[in-house]
Amino acid sequence: MEGSRLTTSTLASNIRPEPAVPAWMTLLLAFACGLIAANLYYAQPLAGPIGAALGLSTGATGLIVTVTQIGYGIGLLFIVPLGDLLEARRLMLTLIGLATLALLGAALSTHPLPFFVSTFCIGLASVAVQVLVPYAAHMAPEAVRGRVVGNVMSGLMLGIMLARPVSSFIAQMASWHTVFFMSASAMLLLALTLGLSLPPRDPVSTLSYRRLLGSMVRLARATPVLRRRALYQACLFAAFSLFWTTAPLLLAGPEFQLSQGGIALFALAGVAGAIASPIAGRLADKGWTRPATAFAMLAVAAAFLITHFGTYGSPLALGSLVVAGILLDFGVTTSLVLGQRAIFVLGAEYRSRLNGLYMATFFAGGAAGSALGGLAFAHGGWVLASWLGFAMPAAALIYFLTERRSA
Repeated sequence: MEGSRLTTSTLASNIRPEPAVPAWMTLLLAFACGLIAANLYYAQPLAGPIGAALGLSTGATGLIVTVTQIGYGIGLLFIVPLGDLLEARRLMLTLIGLATLALLGAALSTHPLPFFVSTFCIGLASVAVQVLVPYAAHMAPEAVRGRVVGNVMSGLMLGIMLARPVSSFIAQMASWHTVFFMSASAMLLLALTLGLSLPPRDPVSTLSYRRLLGSMVRLARATPVLRRRALYQACLFAAFSLFWTTAPLLLAGPEFQLSQGGIALFALAGVAGAIASPIAGRLADKGWTRPATAFAMLAVAAAFLITHFGTYGSPLALGSLVVAGILLDFGVTTSLVLGQRAIFVLGAEYRSRLNGLYMATFFAGGAAGSALGGLAFAHGGWVLASWLGFAMPAAALIYFLTERRSA
């Protein structure tokens, strides 16, 4: 079965009836996902003051975020698949424990090397969130799996979107060290809560770790649904990363001249997009994945067109950017949940590996979008960056139109 072609129809028979997830547990898992995912983004708006405190050059300051992303990407490929091999709750708690130690290391760092080692481990351990999401899918019955995953993912998206403004506000009142100390305390409390609240979930696969990793190549080749959904999301997440990398540069520039506090308030607008997660889950449960996917791609493309309303620096232009941020986050979140719902029905024994491949693919797209966005903004300002952002969902939509309805 490991090497066979995986489709919804061929694996539906492997899905066994499962009890419903209590509402309080769904809320707890969503809250946990948000807290863990936020660890990846706390340092993003603090790169300047952290770099100054550690004596980093301007070029090396950019590594503060990059090293965390590298750790997360490695964790997606080599740690998340362990969810198919090890007891899920124990794996989660181990990763959260590592995150706690890494956050304390970052908070106490006064030199670059220990700080970069700590941020790498923060990224590596934050893949705990991608163990939690399949865990929630395992617990949910087929009829409401999309709804449960969507609700849990809403917590994850809230964590991602709130991390930047929250860390900016805390650092403004105290220091960047305080941000990491507070997050380490939150991780410790979260580990205690999850350890007492969540039931164990034994794995289905009996493969060795080496064979488990080898099977991921076969799964990628044999699962057209995974390949398509991952590439769709890679394009949309590239646009997402481009927008949130370059929009603050535009807002801090001579046209808008916003302070860090003002940019933090702007980032809060994107939180509204988190409401897409439960909506997308319900649409998927009703069989409306295809039209919802097209809507998500069109929404992301339209968001970049909206940013051209008004003269830069005017209230209309600022309002247009706010609306664009909300619409873009809504579209990206919708596509993310639809993709996870599509791959989670393929079979319980594959979920962690499929999720790791899915997340790693679109995370790579996000890293590329961030890098390309910075280059485009440096050479052509917001005009070039925004049209590049528009091209990414447009490419996803063109590829989507080649999908057969039977898929």
